[in-house]
Amino acid sequence: MRRPELNPLTSVRGLFAWMVVLYHLRLACAGWLEPGVVAVLAKGYLAVDFFFLLSGFVIWLNYGERLGRRGAGTDFLVRRIARVWPLHAVMLAFAAAMALLLLATGRPAPRFPFAVLPLHLAMMQDWGLTDALMWNDPAWSISCEWAAYLLTPLVALLLPAKRQPTAVLMAAAAVPLLALHIALTHAGATTLGFDISRFGPVRCLTEFSCGAVLSALWRRWRHDWLAEASCWIAGAAALLGWWAGVAETLAVPFAFASLLLALAIGAERPRNLLAGRAIHFLGEISYATYLSHFLLFFAFKLAFVRDAGNVPPVQAAAYLALVLVASVALYTLVERPAQRMILRRWTRRARRDEAMLAPAQPG
Repeated sequence: MRRPELNPLTSVRGLFAWMVVLYHLRLACAGWLEPGVVAVLAKGYLAVDFFFLLSGFVIWLNYGERLGRRGAGTDFLVRRIARVWPLHAVMLAFAAAMALLLLATGRPAPRFPFAVLPLHLAMMQDWGLTDALMWNDPAWSISCEWAAYLLTPLVALLLPAKRQPTAVLMAAAAVPLLALHIALTHAGATTLGFDISRFGPVRCLTEFSCGAVLSALWRRWRHDWLAEASCWIAGAAALLGWWAGVAETLAVPFAFASLLLALAIGAERPRNLLAGRAIHFLGEISYATYLSHFLLFFAFKLAFVRDAGNVPPVQAAAYLALVLVASVALYTLVERPAQRMILRRWTRRARRDEAMLAPAQPG
C-alpha cells in the first residue's frame, strides 16, 4: 500500500504546538488578557494528549506492517533517534549555556541541575527517575515517547491487527483510554496533567497505543464518509460531556481519539483547508516550535523583561515572533540536516552489512 500523505494531520500538529506555546505564555500576560482567555489557554497542556495519539497513529501507519521483518526494529529505532534526538540535544546545549552563564554571574540556576543532565540526554528523564520537570520542561513528552518507541517493535509482533474484527479493534482503542482514566482517578487526579513525573509515561503509552489501533481502523474506513461523520459526532459529544461535567481524564482522550480519526478519514479529500502550504509548513516545524519555545521564553525574560509576571503585549508579540523565526531556523539548519546525516550513515552501514552477509556467488 502506498504511503498515505495525510497532510492535514501535520497541519493540526502545528496548531496544537502553538497551543502549548500560549499555555506557557498565558500567566505572564494575565494582567492584560481577559480572564476567560487565560482560562482557555490554561488547557493548552492537553495538546500533548493529541500529540501522543497522533504519534501512535502515524508510527503504526508507517511502520506497523514492516516491524515484523528481520532488522526492521533496529532500523525503526535509528530513524526515530534521527528524528527526535539531535534537536533535543541542541536545546539541552542551549540550556546548559544559559545555566553556566547564570552561575558565572552569581545567580542560581535551580532549573538546570547538572547531576541529572545525562538522563535528559538519554531521553530517560521522565521514566520515574526524577521527581520534577527540569531543564527543558516540554521534553518530558519526548522522554515518554522514546519509551513508547522502544516498546513498539515488540508490540508489533503481538498485535496482528489485520486479522481482527472491527469491533475488536474499536475495543482495543478504547481500553487503553479507560485504563488511563482509572489510573488517574485512583490517584485522585482530576486533570490529565496530574503529576507528570509519575503519570507522564502512563499517559503517553496508553494514548500512543490507542493511536496505533486508530491507524488500523483508518485503513478500514479510509473513504467511508459515514464513519467520518460518526467520528465527528462522537468527538463533539465527548467534548460536550466534558463541558457538562464528565471527567477530563475520560472525556478529552476519547474526544481527541474520535476527532483524530475523523480528520484522518477526511484528510485525502480535495481542497481540504488543512492541507494548505502555509499551515502545513507550520506543522512541519512544529517539533522545533514545541521543543524550543520554553527555553526561548526563559532566555527572553532574562534579557528583555523586567517583570516576568507581567509581560506587555508588545514584548509578548516579539517573543511569539522569535519562536516562529527560531522554529524555521532550527528546522532548516538543525533538525532536517541532522536527520538526513544520521540516516545516510545508517543506510550506508546497513548496505555494507548486507553485502558482507550475502552468500558468495558460485563460479
